[in-house]
Amino acid sequence: EVQLVESGGGLVQTGGSLRLSCVASGDTIADYAIGWFRQAPGKEREEVSCSGIDGRTQYSDSVKGRFAISRNNAKSTVYLQMNSLKPEDTAVYYCAARITYSSGVYYSARSYDYWGQGTQVTVSS
Repeated sequence: EVQLVESGGGLVQTGGSLRLSCVASGDTIADYAIGWFRQAPGKEREEVSCSGIDGRTQYSDSVKGRFAISRNNAKSTVYLQMNSLKPEDTAVYYCAARITYSSGVYYSARSYDYWGQGTQVTVSS
């Protein structure tokens, strides 16, 4: 069973950047599809980005071109580079994982079995 810990959140001004990290322990992430999700106060959780074991990635329309997901399997870490941040990006960001031996990405939160505790991202206007 894999455990996930996010870090890298914080307060940033509009237009700034942050890099979130999701460190996995207990298993290698090489066999896991990873997703990043976020939830703002009073809103439902939404998908942000996901990464398959074959290197495929997918992004929501709201972050496409601004965010980039990457993984370092040797370090058991998945990153979310967030550039050109906007106030509407303010949310708690979660990483999630599901073990898989298939190529492709999993975009729905229902597909994931393991979740981190989240890290707060606040973008000031």
